[in-house]
Amino acid sequence: METDQPQNINKPTEDEPQQKEKLTGLSSVPLASENNVKIPGNKNKSSTSNPEVIKIQAWWRGTLVRRTLLHAVIRVLIIQRWWKHMLTKLMDRRRRAALETFTRKEWAAVKLQSWVRMWRIRRRYCHLLNAARIIQAYWRCHSCASRGFIKGHYRVTTNQLQLELEILLGTGPCIVTECIPLPIKQ
Repeated sequence: METDQPQNINKPTEDEPQQKEKLTGLSSVPLASENNVKIPGNKNKSSTSNPEVIKIQAWWRGTLVRRTLLHAVIRVLIIQRWWKHMLTKLMDRRRRAALETFTRKEWAAVKLQSWVRMWRIRRRYCHLLNAARIIQAYWRCHSCASRGFIKGHYRVTTNQLQLELEILLGTGPCIVTECIPLPIKQ
């Protein structure tokens, strides 16, 4: 019974290389590790020490680094330009808001000043008008034969009060004309 079974199972048989070819689909080409040939794409193993190859590789690596730095610089410039644009917009908004606030305050001050001036002028005008009415009421119907007769009229313009009084005495009429300037700031 022992004669029918193989003695060493781990020993390769003569059919195994043929089975390997059938499984991988490769012909009997020796592998690179078997012949001590270095594969150019293998990074773990060193390449040949040819100075031209080293120069080309260094040039290519430098080109890649410069390209990467150029892209980084362009991205930085884009971000900086955007940020400057945003700062300019922000400063314009702040400047416009400050200008609008200043304009509102100045307009309010001018408006208040004009109202106060108007109120003061109106008060002065009403005071003079009241005085003129008192004088008119007193002298309109006042007639004295011994002293004479006084009549007159007045006119108020924008900056002065014009009074014209006519006094009739025994000898002849006496006309008094007076212009009283009103204190108005121009």
